[in-house]
Amino acid sequence: MFKKTTAFLPLFLGMVFVGFSQETKVYTHDDKDYQDALALYNNEQYQAAQTIFAKVKNSTDNLETKANSAYYEANAAVRLNQLGADRLMEDFVEKYPTSTKRNSAFADVAEYYFETGKYPYALKWYNKVDQNALSRKEMDKFNFNYGYSLFSSGKQKEAERYLDKVSDSPVYGSQAKYYMGYISYQQDDYEEANQRFDEINDPELLEEKLSYYQADMNFKLGKFEEAIALAKQQIPKSDRTEKSELNKIIGESYFNLNQYANAIPYLEQYRGKRGKWSNTDYYLLGYSYYKQGDFANAIQQFNKIIGGTNSVSQNAYYHLAECYLKLDKKQEALNAFRNASQMDFSPEIQKDAYLNYARLSYEIGNAYEPVPQVISDYLEKYPNDSHTQEMQELLVDSYITSKNFAGAMELLEKNRGFASKATYQKVAYYRGIELFLDGDHAGASEALQKSLDSAEDMLFKARASYWKAESDYLLNRFDEALANFLAFRQNPMASSTEEYKELNYNLAYTYFKLRDYPKAISNFTDFTDSGSNDTQKLYDGYLRLGDSYFVTRKYWPAIETYNNALALSGPQKDYAAYQKAMSYGFVDKRDTKIEELDRFVSAYPKSTLKDDALFELGNTYVSTGREQQGLQTYDRLIDEYRGSSLVPQAMMRQGLVHYNASRNERALGRFKSVVRDFPNTQEAVQAVATAKLIYVDMGRVDEYAAWVKDLDFVEVTDSELDNATFESADKQNLEGKKEAAIRGYEKYIQQFPNGLHSIKANFNLAQLYFAKGQKEKALPHYKFVADKGGSEYGEQALTRVCEIYIGNNDYGNALPYLERLEATADIQQNRTFAQSNLMKGYYQQKNYDQTLAYAEKVLSTSSIDNRIKSDAQIMIARSAIATGDVAKAESAYEEVLKIATGETAAEALYYNAYFMNQSGEYENSNNAVQKLAKDYAAYKEWGGKGLIIMAKNFYALGDAYQASYILESVIGNFSQYPEIVSEAKGELVIIKAKEAKSNSSVDPGN
Repeated sequence: MFKKTTAFLPLFLGMVFVGFSQETKVYTHDDKDYQDALALYNNEQYQAAQTIFAKVKNSTDNLETKANSAYYEANAAVRLNQLGADRLMEDFVEKYPTSTKRNSAFADVAEYYFETGKYPYALKWYNKVDQNALSRKEMDKFNFNYGYSLFSSGKQKEAERYLDKVSDSPVYGSQAKYYMGYISYQQDDYEEANQRFDEINDPELLEEKLSYYQADMNFKLGKFEEAIALAKQQIPKSDRTEKSELNKIIGESYFNLNQYANAIPYLEQYRGKRGKWSNTDYYLLGYSYYKQGDFANAIQQFNKIIGGTNSVSQNAYYHLAECYLKLDKKQEALNAFRNASQMDFSPEIQKDAYLNYARLSYEIGNAYEPVPQVISDYLEKYPNDSHTQEMQELLVDSYITSKNFAGAMELLEKNRGFASKATYQKVAYYRGIELFLDGDHAGASEALQKSLDSAEDMLFKARASYWKAESDYLLNRFDEALANFLAFRQNPMASSTEEYKELNYNLAYTYFKLRDYPKAISNFTDFTDSGSNDTQKLYDGYLRLGDSYFVTRKYWPAIETYNNALALSGPQKDYAAYQKAMSYGFVDKRDTKIEELDRFVSAYPKSTLKDDALFELGNTYVSTGREQQGLQTYDRLIDEYRGSSLVPQAMMRQGLVHYNASRNERALGRFKSVVRDFPNTQEAVQAVATAKLIYVDMGRVDEYAAWVKDLDFVEVTDSELDNATFESADKQNLEGKKEAAIRGYEKYIQQFPNGLHSIKANFNLAQLYFAKGQKEKALPHYKFVADKGGSEYGEQALTRVCEIYIGNNDYGNALPYLERLEATADIQQNRTFAQSNLMKGYYQQKNYDQTLAYAEKVLSTSSIDNRIKSDAQIMIARSAIATGDVAKAESAYEEVLKIATGETAAEALYYNAYFMNQSGEYENSNNAVQKLAKDYAAYKEWGGKGLIIMAKNFYALGDAYQASYILESVIGNFSQYPEIVSEAKGELVIIKAKEAKSNSSVDPGN
């Protein structure tokens, strides 16, 4: 009878022993109950026998019968598996120490536990047996049973000693040699195991299992042909588990003989340990497919090897990368080569993997680290490699193709020898353009100057000159801008660039800013005569050309030019119409001016210039003697535009009209209204002065004195000192003595906080501080001007207040000023600035309804640049994400992708990948992440978030290796973004938990 004790190892017990001999008549002929109990016991009716033995034990006076009854009672309890049976037997031994059954008791109980497979219990009782009291036959039986009990309890060293004692026994010898052989087999002593197995002559044992062990040992000894033959011989006689192991032996043997086609069917039949394969199992089958050129199946096996950190894994990842390349899956190949290059089990594989990792990084981009850094690290690690020249060439190009210009510049600044001057020139140029697009015009100018300082390529020199000029222009460095525009024009390559088409327009604007109007006229004329297809820019060119004529008092050419602008289709005709009307006034066509202004007011009811038009219309009516119409027009302006800086001027004009007509009371009323509603303005000062004349004329000087006494901005006795103090500071400013001017304005404001010139002093002081970059010092002075309202500096000051708060990311304080700017701005650009930042401010405060409302306002504004459009679409998208409106978010991000640059484009591309992942478009989603890695590597946070999407895509596509490797790389490379790392860890735990169910090499908790 044979019993198994492991999944595939049969362990054969010795003979089933009859535990107890028939009781002799010497002990039983006097006691019928005792005899009946003994008969029941021998018929295995232990419960009934036990009851009678207990009765006999308590009633007989025969000591030996009492002892025997106690003995059988305890034995029955053991066989019935009763609680406390051991205690009964121990009580017997203790109470009857001279009983002849003492040693038999120990042996019988031990053998019972042995027979029932409870080997640790058997050992406990075998240890009590007096071996000296056993016969030779009993000793063989004891040694085998005791040895096997030790073996089954995991005490193989001790077991071997007892089994060896019966190795020559005709009864136990074959089984003892089998177990001793198996002990050697488990200890990897295959020579000894083979020797012991060869000595077995029991045909049943030989038939049953030895072929399995011998096949396995031959495999482990490298005798693969013998292993295959023995395993194939054993398969028909084996159960399912053993067949799985034998298939593994045959498959691995063929693998080691390089017979991969033969290996595949056997490796596929392997079922794993407890239903799980290991990383090595996947490698063997994957490599066999790989050698057969079946790369798709090879990938399916290799990519199940997760978290491997040994030579097998390094080999697997390297070959996995090769398979991906064969199937043109370059992103997957990059990850696998990177993984193999990070292991040093095989330096040759590591180096070749690193080489391929660098090549692929150059080709498709790299979200983990800058491509130039990858190639530079390779060159540093392998300085004398045969591929050095190739890597140097890739390094040169990678600065541009990776678009990681910030990292490239940093690297080149430290290692100028890594690239030629021409390459440095290109990198600095692209970095400058990148900074320009991000709105960092100072940084752009600096980078472009570095490009020009290393100029060798004339085409890039031309472009750098142009964009440096643009940067300097936006920094109000008009002289430098002009010099670079002219340098661009003189470059022989300039005419072949796209930028050349814009040269006359930009030169004209630069001359215009420098007030060199004749040259501005010349260049604007060249531009407008060029036949530009950009209607909006052509319209603007006509406007500025008209303005240049206007400023130089060439009003008829100005009128003609404004008419050219008005003839174009498109928005914002109001300015041209207004300027045209004004020009008629300067050629003494005042009636025509009135007609044009009247037409303007009707045609452009929402124009920001409507208040100007009404003011000029009122002035012109008055100057042509139509005072009543003039006064009515002023009233219309005052009623419709209470926040306009022209309102106090209109009120002053009304007062003057009444004063000149000797309507003194009405004039005084108007002047007092100006003082009351617009204190601290120049109009208020003028109103006080004119009112004084009326009071003097009317002989009511006391009334005047009482009135001005309550006006805090009028310090009658100190007016001369007020004027002198301001003029002193202003003179320093006009002469360019900025520090002296700052001290002078500070002194004036301190002495005359509400003085006649307090608004202008505060504004000029703010401007000086702002120009020095001391924006916090400028802020209170800008706020003073902005809060007064109504002055000619009000809108500019209000814009600066908003700009400073926004620069500090302080939207809480910025919002009220932005709302005021939107409501009062005359300049459309300032209104758009207010709306776009109100949009951002409300988003920051999580007021998504207002964010969306302002985004729509921004998008409805004509002629805004793409950067502002993309900001609005981003705000729509982010608000939609925050409110769960996925469809709206997806639509908005699609719009952003069409026009965005820089980080905004990176964000949009990430969400493009995210939405495709959500809709199950995993391959397309991965393509978007690859584009994000290649084109926007500088924005690492979005790259890290994109990699998590890519990991999810790969897992959904059944590629657990790619998914887990990407997540591990994110965890190791994005520590500066804890939220990204936390998400990656969470996803990795989920994947490992799932994969651990089928892969024994995966630790789900690590």
